[in-house]
Amino acid sequence: MMKKAALAIAALAACTSSAWAQSSVSLYGIVDAAVRYTTNANPGQSQKQLVPGGMSQSRLGVNVTEDMGGGLKAIANMEHRLNSDTGAIAAADFWRQVWVGLQSSDFGQIRLGRQYNILFDAYTSTFASFRYSPYIEAFKPELGMALGARQSNMVKYLAEFGSLRVELQASAGEGVAGVPDKSIGGLLRYAIGPFAVAGAYQEVQEAAGGKVKENLIGVSYTEGPWYLHAAYADNKFDASVSAVTRGTYTAGLAPANVALAATSSNVSKRTMLLVGATYQLTPQLNVGGNYWHVTQDPFVGTTDSKADYFALVLDYAFSKRTDAYVEFDSTKFTGNLAFNGGSQSRGGAMLGLRHRF
Repeated sequence: MMKKAALAIAALAACTSSAWAQSSVSLYGIVDAAVRYTTNANPGQSQKQLVPGGMSQSRLGVNVTEDMGGGLKAIANMEHRLNSDTGAIAAADFWRQVWVGLQSSDFGQIRLGRQYNILFDAYTSTFASFRYSPYIEAFKPELGMALGARQSNMVKYLAEFGSLRVELQASAGEGVAGVPDKSIGGLLRYAIGPFAVAGAYQEVQEAAGGKVKENLIGVSYTEGPWYLHAAYADNKFDASVSAVTRGTYTAGLAPANVALAATSSNVSKRTMLLVGATYQLTPQLNVGGNYWHVTQDPFVGTTDSKADYFALVLDYAFSKRTDAYVEFDSTKFTGNLAFNGGSQSRGGAMLGLRHRF
């Protein structure tokens, strides 16, 4: 009897081990911190600080994959953003991403939950600002055009057919007043040799019906030590969109601590043109530059606002996971755009260290 019980336990253990062997749970993250100097950060004053994310926002995440056989997998992701300078959470929502989905080798993926929208996917997958980093966390005007970058209550479909990638997203919305929680959008990406091109369309809608719409198209070229990219985007705001939503989506025009004068409740359209290049000087050393030009049109009045941004980054990789960087940036406004205190120009510089695991 004891022998049979032992054999049964051994068989159960073997089955359990086999089942666990088909599943994987991986922990990943980034810890990034930088010393930053900013001019006109406060009215008439410069600022020195340790920022909790220079090139990347520090984060901790969990990826889950279960192989269910027949080319079908269960997938899930949970990602938390944190401030490396204080240890505090980086946003009101503890989980900046949290979704569950299914992946088929024949039909692609479907994901349910809070996740990146298709605009963010286009910017970071096809015409990222730098070869070694999709954007500068402390200076990212392109993400000011991404309609929040993430969307709650989302269903997203992703599939790759050879060189073609397709993404579709939809959020039914839960009717919270003043919150643009309803969305639809689609992305097409095509890559061949050193070239990649992507186009996307997304709209978000408030419970009262006001919509914000974006068109986005861009291209990149990667050959040897060179990475070149360019993109165009426009946002259009219905007149009925609330001042809260309009202000939230226009705030990205100015990285950190900005007042948009009277324009946040008056903007009808924004356009952005971005171009940039990265050159790999040595296997460890990269230099990259990026330029963004933004125009903002009002509903009322004749004064358009413009913004010109420039950033230069020198990045040195100590290893595959650890790099150090030096960054310089500048911002120049015209029209109704202004920083707190009324200044229309600002400069910044950073020296930082980043580790990815």
